[in-house]
Amino acid sequence: MAATTDKQVVALLEKILKVQAIQVASGKGITEAARLLKLADLDNQTIADVLNTTSATVRAVTSNLRTRGR
Repeated sequence: MAATTDKQVVALLEKILKVQAIQVASGKGITEAARLLKLADLDNQTIADVLNTTSATVRAVTSNLRTRGR
């Protein structure tokens, strides 16, 4: 059996991360899902991929959340 490379391990971990993120976001609106995924310290592009939207939308939604928190 061939040794697993670092790149393969990272790719598998990224897949696991996305599956977990999809489970967290399931059944929630984009604002709530983005908020939860941002709390998990995911970047905007990963959140956008999970929510099937753009990183600009995620940025706008999470920016609004920060503004409301003040």
